[in-house]
Amino acid sequence: MCGLYIHIPFCISKCHYCDFYSLVAAPAVVDRYVDALLAEADSYGGGSFATLYIGGGTPSLLGPASLEKLVNGLSRRFDLGHLQEASIEVNPESATRDFLQAAYSLGIRRLSIGAQSLNDEELRKAGRAHSRQQVLDAIDTASRSGFENISADVMIGLPGQTAHSLAGTLNILTGAGIGHVSAYCLSIEEGTAFYRSPPPDLPGEDDQAGLFQTAVDMLAAHGLAHYEISNFALPGRQCLHNLNYWRGGDYTGLGPAAASHGGGKRYRNAPCLEKYLDDPLSVREGEERLDGHHKAGEEAILRLRLLEEGLDIKEMAVRYGQDPVTSLEARLDRLVRRKMLLRDGHIFRLPPGGVLTSNQVFIDVIA
Repeated sequence: MCGLYIHIPFCISKCHYCDFYSLVAAPAVVDRYVDALLAEADSYGGGSFATLYIGGGTPSLLGPASLEKLVNGLSRRFDLGHLQEASIEVNPESATRDFLQAAYSLGIRRLSIGAQSLNDEELRKAGRAHSRQQVLDAIDTASRSGFENISADVMIGLPGQTAHSLAGTLNILTGAGIGHVSAYCLSIEEGTAFYRSPPPDLPGEDDQAGLFQTAVDMLAAHGLAHYEISNFALPGRQCLHNLNYWRGGDYTGLGPAAASHGGGKRYRNAPCLEKYLDDPLSVREGEERLDGHHKAGEEAILRLRLLEEGLDIKEMAVRYGQDPVTSLEARLDRLVRRKMLLRDGHIFRLPPGGVLTSNQVFIDVIA
């Protein structure tokens, strides 16, 4: 499987916790940006993709006309006739009826809404540009526009968040028909507003762990399986595009800060909108070739994120040869002896409750 990712780096404002590459831009810049994306697409000389993911930033800031220009332009440059999944991210304040109907008419069937919380005070403290009601309105508008596969992002550990407020958010989302939830633990990153001025009511590490377990338990009760460290889904609602990442598949990324991987190499575009608008190919950074040892180690980390599937060591040997996999298997077995991994035949998995200590596992795997 090969995925196509399109990065839309525009936002209404910067959230207090966000360290992604995003910026505020005028409408005229948005139109120039679509032209630049299609110029970068031209440089690939075609290609066939199984998934399309338009992320950001805030892709809903494109507006209906620019989205139509982008998707139709990509369809003329790539083979998108056999897509298994087409997704787009939206934020509630810009998820208008016109935009959602345009997305659906263009063949996009999976929607990811940046909800983060349904508590207005938590949203205010996080610097979000929307309200609780706007999230509910976006879900309703999306459903009326034809979307059945709707995901919502939820942040764990927001300032002032409690188990009660988190439970309220999750109950309402699942009750509104959300079939996929991405639940991310808040981390304070350098360069963010929270880093410069940490909120006094941030939940501590133990409290955040308890909140995350609350989410796990509640979503399971609503039938959403914990299929990846931060992702939960009803049967058949897993994100195919992201599954391709976690399974070590190939992908092509367009836009500043987007990354690509394929043919044993990877490269990325520098996060610089100004240079990208002038010449999309000028931001492409040097490619990195990966040997079997590095690639096996990195894919092992990604596959261990898949809590249900786990890592199949026999499959890894077929992909990368026995030599790099022998040393990888030895490291995995050491983690099994330390009870940080489980082994069932040739499948390795994180143990129940091992999600919050997975970073140490990944460090040891890649060592």
